[in-house]
Amino acid sequence: MSRLVAAAIVAAAATAPAWVWNPYHLHTIIMAGIFSVLALSLNLLLGYTGQLSLGHAAFFGIGAYTTALLTVKAEWSPWVGLVAATLVPAGAGWIIGRLALKLRGAYFVLLTISFAGVVSLVSVNWMDLTNGPLGLPGVPPVEIALPGLPAVSLRTKAAYYYLVLAAVALSYLVCRALITSRIGRALVALRENETLALSVGIDATHYLVLATVISTGMAGLAGGLYAHYTRFVSPEVFLFTYTITMVIMVVAGGKGTLGGPVAGAVIFTVLPEALRALASWQWQMLLYGILLVAVLFLMPRGIVPTLLDRRRRA
Repeated sequence: MSRLVAAAIVAAAATAPAWVWNPYHLHTIIMAGIFSVLALSLNLLLGYTGQLSLGHAAFFGIGAYTTALLTVKAEWSPWVGLVAATLVPAGAGWIIGRLALKLRGAYFVLLTISFAGVVSLVSVNWMDLTNGPLGLPGVPPVEIALPGLPAVSLRTKAAYYYLVLAAVALSYLVCRALITSRIGRALVALRENETLALSVGIDATHYLVLATVISTGMAGLAGGLYAHYTRFVSPEVFLFTYTITMVIMVVAGGKGTLGGPVAGAVIFTVLPEALRALASWQWQMLLYGILLVAVLFLMPRGIVPTLLDRRRRA
């Protein structure tokens, strides 16, 4: 039964542009895919190391600005921009990890928030580089160019959907390979009992910095996908609400699992749009809050772990 459900989900995802005819609904699914990459990236820190980063939107924004600057001002290929959008935030994550992971608890949270605030101020005030509050318009679409054939632009929503779907699959496989390896076992050991993990020879700084680098690189990739999809980047990509949305997706979906962040990203991206169609704007946030509290109250471990437990008992 679980294999049938998984096959049905994969088939539905692979054929979504064929049965989702409304362009706005397809846009919502694309944004859910981008947030899935973001949620998977945050889950590496929050779910498997126990470190809460409230500055994760900074790496999302760095990735978006990196590819936008390289493709708009330097006129580089969007593919090079996406690679740079992954590597530059990963490098920033290595620096922040070396500095911040010596701290724990509330101190780590405060440092990540401060870093996000600094990066946001730079994007607003460095007019010569980022164009300040006006943002960077004209980010080119991603193109596929094969030898001897004309370039194919991923300008349409249906074409870009498959690029985002490939990014989600790649992020999921990277997280799965990491968690099922020795590195993943070391991260879980550090999360459960850091003192005991240190006593058996696990290098806490090494593994936590490695998790931070991979996590921030994935967040940067999501930012690059967002930039080439919207074709416009502004300081709004550093908004704190993006980080809060990521935390909601990870916790409500099921932190410390691989399917939980993806399920949370899909549900909590589609839910606000569904409420917009069902209720007036005065009631939308109230209903959203009530549903979120109900999910956390009835499923304290998250949606995916609770459903898996019920299936095992059945």
